[in-house]
Amino acid sequence: MADPRFFNRQGPFTLGEIAARVGASLSNPLDSDRRMLDVSPLDTAGGDHLSFLDNPRYLPTFEQSKAGACIVAAKHARRAPTGMALVISDRPYRAYALAAQLYYPVEPLVPAVHAGARVDPTARLGAGIVIGPGAVIEAGATIGRGTSIGANTIVGRNVVIGEECRIGPLVVLSHCEIGDQVTLHPGVKIGQDGFGFAPDPAGHVKVPQLGRVIIGSRCEIGANSTVDRGAGPDTVIGEGCWIDNLVQIGHNVTVGRGCIIVAQSGIAGSTRVGDFVALGAQGGLAGHLTVGSGAQIAAQSGVMHDIPAGETVCGSPAVPIKQYFRQTAILQRLGQKKGTQE
Repeated sequence: MADPRFFNRQGPFTLGEIAARVGASLSNPLDSDRRMLDVSPLDTAGGDHLSFLDNPRYLPTFEQSKAGACIVAAKHARRAPTGMALVISDRPYRAYALAAQLYYPVEPLVPAVHAGARVDPTARLGAGIVIGPGAVIEAGATIGRGTSIGANTIVGRNVVIGEECRIGPLVVLSHCEIGDQVTLHPGVKIGQDGFGFAPDPAGHVKVPQLGRVIIGSRCEIGANSTVDRGAGPDTVIGEGCWIDNLVQIGHNVTVGRGCIIVAQSGIAGSTRVGDFVALGAQGGLAGHLTVGSGAQIAAQSGVMHDIPAGETVCGSPAVPIKQYFRQTAILQRLGQKKGTQE
């Protein structure tokens, strides 16, 4: 159960209400009026809790669970313990996410501009916004309706932020335009200088970074991630991207729609990433590459060449995943042979 000091729970809700909310069905319609107090993991849930099963590796836990109800795929329903009500869904994890949102909705904003904030008189502020203590809104900035700006965040000169955004504390924004319903977690830095210079033995020469960062609507960027502005062309993050904590995106990079970029990854300058690409944790993309739409890049991969659309790669240097597994198997056999000879 979530700590009530930090999370405000709604409900209880009936299983009928939950099934309708998540687009699922009940294995037994007679369970429709059964009420669930909260959501909880399989191993800690009680009789008035709703849980879920998505990954088959947790089937043994599911079989022993005390949860009163569980969201589960039809193929696993027969493994349920006696007395557990079942909410049947083809996508249990998605259904659980919607159910958890029902119990723990985003708390509504209380519009206010804190007395400790500094707002330039030329800034344009939409209705119903929140500006926290110590925040600085510089000249010409635009903040859309229903957006919140966290404590000690800096919104730079002429920056544009869309509607219903959640900008966390200690965020720094410059040279950027941000769409609607974007979430920036604490410490995000957007629009700082790209890493551009002309090498010179007498002293490297700075190349002015004259582009912007454009972030599409419904993106989420995790804590302490950074997105450099372009050197001339813009750095662009497409709509619906989810970027984890501690990610670095270099200047002139273009990221398509719906991409997932996991923690500690880096994308070097001028690389173009297609739509719905997944980049695993600590993945690295060299500069001036093209990654096709739908490609998947495994964790800790080092990408040094273009990747075709739909390709899955692994390793450093990254190769198609079947090739990677063959190489790994060959190395293991060589190691075993060497050990036998010694």
